[in-house]
Amino acid sequence: MSLASVILALVTLQRLGELVLSRRNTERLLARGAIEVGAGHYPLIVLVHAGWLIALWMWGRNQDVNLAMLAAFLLLQGLRLWILAALGPRWTTRIIVLPGAPLVASGPYRYFPHPNYAVVVGEIALLPLALHLPVLALILTLLNLAVLAIRIRAESHALSVADWPRVSTP
Repeated sequence: MSLASVILALVTLQRLGELVLSRRNTERLLARGAIEVGAGHYPLIVLVHAGWLIALWMWGRNQDVNLAMLAAFLLLQGLRLWILAALGPRWTTRIIVLPGAPLVASGPYRYFPHPNYAVVVGEIALLPLALHLPVLALILTLLNLAVLAIRIRAESHALSVADWPRVSTP
């Protein structure tokens, strides 16, 4: 098994684990009275992310690995964990708004409003580059940016509808 295949297997397992966590958090939030916003574009997000993984498996599994790009990708995983920790049980892959709950303003959210999307943009570009697939990196980055334009607009609108208090945790 190549190093690229090992990396792809780990990323695939990570994404599957995140889907399980997201589903659990979503169900719990909905049970507390939260509402989902922007569900219509969610299949596009799934399509881009699934397409990214499938394309990487198809064309990248036996490639040599650019260690500098892999290191940058791994740094993003640290930021991803920081985001997950900051959002805790409110982290999902969907836009779920819990009325009356304060906006999170700790961790990376203290510095800018959509850190998870910045991480995802980096990941979608860097992993194909780590596997010497620059055309794939470009195509999937452009597709991801198009979907994120819709997503961020929907999320920003949902979060701005009410006068949300901001809460910062250590």
